Amino acid sequence: MANEITILQDEYPMFFAGKLLLRKEIPLDDAVFQQLLATKQFTPLKPIIQKNFYLHCKRCGNEKSSLFGKIPCNQCKSTHLYCRSCIEMGRVSECEALYQWTGEKPLWPQHKNPCTWEGTLTAAQQKAADRIVHAVRFNDKETLIWAVCGAGKTEMLFPGITEALICGKRVCLATPRADVVKELYPRLQQAFHRATIQALYGGSTDKAGTAQLIITTTHQLLRYQEAFDVMIIDEIDAFPFHADPSLLYAANRARKPESATIYLTATPRSKQRKQIQRKQLPHVFVPLRFHGKPLPVPKAKMCFSLKRDLQNLTIPKPIISWLRSRKNPGRQLLIFTPTIMLAEKLQKPFELILQQIGLLASDKQLQSVHAQDPDRGLKVQAFRDKEILALITTTILERGVTFPSVDVLILDAGHDVFDEAALVQIAGRAGRSPDDPTGEVIFFHQGKTEAMSDAITSIKDMNKRGGF
Repeated sequence: MANEITILQDEYPMFFAGKLLLRKEIPLDDAVFQQLLATKQFTPLKPIIQKNFYLHCKRCGNEKSSLFGKIPCNQCKSTHLYCRSCIEMGRVSECEALYQWTGEKPLWPQHKNPCTWEGTLTAAQQKAADRIVHAVRFNDKETLIWAVCGAGKTEMLFPGITEALICGKRVCLATPRADVVKELYPRLQQAFHRATIQALYGGSTDKAGTAQLIITTTHQLLRYQEAFDVMIIDEIDAFPFHADPSLLYAANRARKPESATIYLTATPRSKQRKQIQRKQLPHVFVPLRFHGKPLPVPKAKMCFSLKRDLQNLTIPKPIISWLRSRKNPGRQLLIFTPTIMLAEKLQKPFELILQQIGLLASDKQLQSVHAQDPDRGLKVQAFRDKEILALITTTILERGVTFPSVDVLILDAGHDVFDEAALVQIAGRAGRSPDDPTGEVIFFHQGKTEAMSDAITSIKDMNKRGGF
């Protein structure tokens, strides 16, 4: 419990409004807390309720009976239900209430000139930005910005965020992955350094969530209720957001009844595409990258011995041949694997091959990274700083990271983990700089899948819509 934090009485609304909290998440001593309960500034809520013939978790919305369990309670010597769906955020059980702030509401400052970004938007970016401003100004319920990888979605948000801060509104930018939060945070700080900004994710040191502009993983929204005037959800197609109903439930609950919701994606799922076709989801499509060049179209290359070679931790000959004949060997190299095991175990074989070719001077210039790697942030930054020349990675780097000049190699592109959206996103890591807009993207496979064909077709279609 964070009781070490000292909160002044007039700061209570800012600290507690718009949240659903367990007692241990409220850093106040019992005397003060009981006084706030007595004066109805905090209201207790039953965390698990019975709805007709099923249970409902008030925090995450879980209604699957298989995700409720029972646990003995030491305090009341009884057995209680608890929700297993959101247990990573702290256990919610029948025995312990959730608390909602029902006291005075916070007033957020109205900024005169909140944006300090001095860049300019392209015509296509400005069209999307204008639509976002309209959504913020008039509390549009849903707006989708469909922009190709590298279109500059973050910069398109700046006018909308500016409008919100001028109006004294509170903004949340939520994204499914912590690595993307870490990527966005310094960019938003630089663009809006006059506003209070906080980043929330599993390993973040600041959990207060008291800023006017919050950048967060979608999981952290499980602690919020009617908190934000503007809810921006980045990469709505990404795992785990699209696959976890509790995250959509949390995102919808975290916004105020009168608010704007803006979705961002480069690869809308079939549900969003159907909504667009039926004109049920207002949207703007941005078919061009910010530098005006087309998306690199992946090439699919057959490796007949791929599965056997990978099982033996051997680099297949067609991959070695491509590495030797790259059009621009000066580019950094991103190598995607379908599993953590391959990412780790192929590091040495790739290192030896790349040293033989003359692309690596030392073993420190090639690293592997994955979601369970405690040093992944340092490695990604080292790759960004070009201290690492080749990086073997899982799909954790499929989106939300920008490297100016890379070639992209996907090992076993036919693996189930590489669906159409993932392949399009991975291909989007290449060619992101106006100085080098033509990076190579190669799908190495042992049998072309529908996902691979659809990804290539999708990229060609987007280029066509962009005039190429």
